[in-house]
Amino acid sequence: MRFATWEAGGGVRAGVVSGAGLHELPGGATVLDAVRAGLPAALGLGAEALSAPAVALDSVRLLPPLQPPTVRDFVTFEEHVAGIAGAVVPEWYEAPTFYFTNPHALVGAHDDVPVPPGCRRFDFELEVAVVVGRDGASLTPEQAREHIFGYTIFNDWSARDLQFREMKVNLGPAKGKDSATTLGPWLVTADELEPFRDADGFLALDLRVLVNGAEVGRDLLSNMGWPFEELVAYASRGTRVVAGDVLGSGTCGNGGCLAELWGRHGAQAPPPLRPGDVVEMTVEGIGTIRNRVVAGTDLPPVRPARRRPH
Repeated sequence: MRFATWEAGGGVRAGVVSGAGLHELPGGATVLDAVRAGLPAALGLGAEALSAPAVALDSVRLLPPLQPPTVRDFVTFEEHVAGIAGAVVPEWYEAPTFYFTNPHALVGAHDDVPVPPGCRRFDFELEVAVVVGRDGASLTPEQAREHIFGYTIFNDWSARDLQFREMKVNLGPAKGKDSATTLGPWLVTADELEPFRDADGFLALDLRVLVNGAEVGRDLLSNMGWPFEELVAYASRGTRVVAGDVLGSGTCGNGGCLAELWGRHGAQAPPPLRPGDVVEMTVEGIGTIRNRVVAGTDLPPVRPARRRPH
């Protein structure tokens, strides 16, 4: 089943997607309410919604499917790491590294995305995110699989010049990842994607990204170094995950972002994103998101730090 959130007529609605369009959940429930109810109850709620009249998809603005309590983003594709850094450090293989990103900067599947202030090297990142369906702490991977509600497409927009500067201070990424993350077009429940699971337990979904209609990258989700249940287990290790938390897979390889191609080519080819560029991502079994880059806010430069007096 596919859960969506949309804006129409000045109001926000949540519901399920069918071939006929969008069907509103009963009682004004949100997608996060459905996630917190658990997958079996959510499927029942969605089935009830299908009896409601359908709203045409092209008559609404799709919003991010849910408002998550937290958003973590992992880095699980070895080829992506090798392309960005030139080599994969031994520590990458030891555990699935992640950072927290901004849950207040989520954008919808077809929203315009402004270039962040001061950014000259704007980039996309093709990912899939898992949504946690139940609270849990210090889960095993086997337990974590039972805590997975569903999946959505995740575009981690990146200001590469800001990111690389701040990471030289041994913190971050932070401001370089702070401006926008696309989630959408909807949240697909875990049961729908089980047929794509391969013999090693990974979801073998085709991923592809186009810029201005030309394919730039393509990969398989099953090329992740860890399956999603291990990401959920690691996120919960010594702490808690809660229903609605979003965990990104990290950028896929083979052109899942421009920075990987820059690292391999030794030059900015293809060039950084500019206003007017359109980035389209399609994930097998989930759907397509399509965002246009627009000019951002022009702000004065950040003031350098005061040197410590001696």
